[in-house]
Amino acid sequence: MSTTPEPEPRVPRPALVFDDPLDQQSSDDTDRGWGERSEGDSAADLKRFLDEKPPHHL
Repeated sequence: MSTTPEPEPRVPRPALVFDDPLDQQSSDDTDRGWGERSEGDSAADLKRFLDEKPPHHL
């Protein structure tokens, strides 16, 4: 029996990428997350408008 421990398998590290980050589209460049909603019916739009209207606009 050998007392030397087996070497653990090497985990490959992610490669370094030296691309220009400004050439890639970020999540801020899209309308997603900025209040854009999917198409809905006009009754739901009116309800949302009335629910979100500030009190001084009544």
